[in-house]
Amino acid sequence: MSYQKLKTDTPAEGVLRITISEPRRLNAVDMTGHRELAEIWRDIDRDDSVRAVVVRGEGEAFSAGGDLSMIEEMIDDHATRLRIFAEARDIVYNVLNCSKPVVSAIQGPAVGAGLAVALLADISVAGRTARIIDGHTRLGVAAGDHAAIIWPMLCGLAKAKYHLLLCEPVTGEEAERMGLVSLCVDDAQVHEKALEIARRLADGSQEAIRLTKYSLNNWLRLAGPTFDASLAMEFLGFTGPDVKEGVRAVREKRPPTFR
Repeated sequence: MSYQKLKTDTPAEGVLRITISEPRRLNAVDMTGHRELAEIWRDIDRDDSVRAVVVRGEGEAFSAGGDLSMIEEMIDDHATRLRIFAEARDIVYNVLNCSKPVVSAIQGPAVGAGLAVALLADISVAGRTARIIDGHTRLGVAAGDHAAIIWPMLCGLAKAKYHLLLCEPVTGEEAERMGLVSLCVDDAQVHEKALEIARRLADGSQEAIRLTKYSLNNWLRLAGPTFDASLAMEFLGFTGPDVKEGVRAVREKRPPTFR
């Protein structure tokens, strides 16, 4: 009940559903939402009534990524930059270390911090026309908030470099073909399918499922130093000139011109 930008409900016994809720802005993540995306996984881990989690966006979008006003404050203020840096790190590690299985329902655009949660989920269900974009280099900063820890492992280094360096979008169909998501279904079936999977997880052996998740996520923990370095490089970029042009370009709805 203490969360403002994340709605929660229980659509089935043992299943907690998290809804990223900022529908007027395609569920973009502001200061409050970013902090809550980092914190909620610890609360879930401590809640014995939760056996599985579904995470989705409200309406027709998963999340449009970081709110521009938050990014501008990070550019201007060192203390804000440090705080968001810590939260970005916690989003990744707290999802990985949450003992409960997480299912993401990816519909519409999925970018930035929202995309981190979507792809780090244990099982990801994408709609056919979902639009997955890592927009960091287009913004003028390194791809750091989850990409280095998960993309190469899911879809291979060649595909990861292509999509991360160019910010080339991926549809739900393409993402399934590449191995970036677990499953692709018709757009209208995304939420229903994700909930069905979460119900099956909630009804299974909790000890077996949680220990299997822990063991498999050791592959990602091995990539922890790579992720930590990428996150530091991203936030170094927030002190430079390119990100200012990147933000201006987004606000003016034009391609950026980096000098």
